[in-house]
Amino acid sequence: MSNLSAPLPVMAGEDTPAGPTDPIFNRLLKDRIIWMGEEVKDEMANRICAQMLMLAAEDPKKDIWLYINSPGGSMTAGMAIYDTMQYI
Repeated sequence: MSNLSAPLPVMAGEDTPAGPTDPIFNRLLKDRIIWMGEEVKDEMANRICAQMLMLAAEDPKKDIWLYINSPGGSMTAGMAIYDTMQYI
């Protein structure tokens, strides 16, 4: 059983956080749910890929849920997410 009070690793850029710091997004991530709700760009794809890899490393047998609400965006960034999904 997982410890829901354990803090999640936060990846930060030089001046701003790399991802949402809203407690709702952190709670979703603890339940192995990744939310992609913006245009697909390189920074966002890096964050999504890192979250997927982190969750897969924690427990390779458990499912990871990716919810997408995006108008589209960079094809190469989208392919990075797709490739990471295939890898894990």
